[in-house]
Amino acid sequence: MYVARLVEPTLRKALKLFPVVLVTGPRRSGKTTLLQHVLAKRYNYVSLDDPESRILARSDPNTFLARYSSPVIIDEIQNAPELLSSIKARVDKDKRPGQWVLTGSQQFPLMRSVGESLAGRVAVLSLQSFAIAELRRAAKRPPSNSDAFLHALGRTQQAATGAPTLGAWLLRGGYPEVALRKQMPSTLWFSSYLQTYIDRDVRGNIRSSNLNEFERFLRLLASRTAQELNCAALSRDLGITLPTVKSWLSLLEASSLIYFLNPYHRNFGKRIIKNPKFYFLDTGLVSYLVGLQDEKHLVQGPMAGALFETACVTQFVRRFKANADPCNLFFWKSVDGYEVDLLVETASGVFPVEFKLSSTMTPQHAASMKKWMELAGPLSQDGLIVSTSRSAGPISQRINCAHFSNL
Repeated sequence: MYVARLVEPTLRKALKLFPVVLVTGPRRSGKTTLLQHVLAKRYNYVSLDDPESRILARSDPNTFLARYSSPVIIDEIQNAPELLSSIKARVDKDKRPGQWVLTGSQQFPLMRSVGESLAGRVAVLSLQSFAIAELRRAAKRPPSNSDAFLHALGRTQQAATGAPTLGAWLLRGGYPEVALRKQMPSTLWFSSYLQTYIDRDVRGNIRSSNLNEFERFLRLLASRTAQELNCAALSRDLGITLPTVKSWLSLLEASSLIYFLNPYHRNFGKRIIKNPKFYFLDTGLVSYLVGLQDEKHLVQGPMAGALFETACVTQFVRRFKANADPCNLFFWKSVDGYEVDLLVETASGVFPVEFKLSSTMTPQHAASMKKWMELAGPLSQDGLIVSTSRSAGPISQRINCAHFSNL
């Protein structure tokens, strides 16, 4: 059964405005399923994972495009970037919207090729693994922008229906085949996923002798999700060079597996943190990499708080990317220990958001947020604490609590 995605309204709008639409995101996140559902049978379809199609596309782009005439969905376009200049030539002659729909899994190299060939002609959308709103079948009418979503979240007084339990959400993550097929063993699926990722996306970008070290790097990084990035510590702990660490981090970001959250750029006197924090974009992959195998083990274990923060922060990333929302995301931490997990900067101001793995909320949970609001003054909008407490509503002046299921 098809599950509606948050990005659908943005996709439909882009198809009416741009001759080329590119949907990026990690492998197995549902890009092809989304496009085949939205575009039904009106479009031709070809995958460049198919060796014969890929060879033709790279050796003779014009013949390839004649065979698969527009409107067409071209899957995994990063496998044949030679096509992009030929698509540009056709678009320049015929600018009708919605002719070419492309998907891609490796963002940095792909976006460089797209920028060189299709600048001004392409709408770029992002699709991650399922958001919790998609898992509870509540994605058909998403809020129009970040302000509307945050205001609605602050007004919500009860937990959402149809959402997975906390343990299942964090352990299985949001990749469709794991999240929707309860009989699918998550460890088996992620083992296969990791091997496919290394074979297809990693092997061609690093030396073969480093593949085992890369997997060690991935597992160590997963154990530190939701922490500030310390490349020197990673280099020291793994015995690899600092340039190698930075190169592998870029590869993971390009593959849409990790996300960097930068510190807030304004100086409120006591902010000294300069390193970004990093988050894996799917907690199911993190759980597999660190060896978590059951919900009780996860929820009662030492990584529960980091996994909860990871899951919550990346829900905001998913939602705002799906809406192509121009808001900016940051975190804030002061030298004297105050920290706000997420700052959402919109045209209205900055919304502070914190994530607490606690079923009982008290005013003390809002101490850091109150300090932030005091320093930020009129720039700060009302604050929000996302937790596992079902007692949603105000917990302090201008600060509300919401249940994680409403994300």
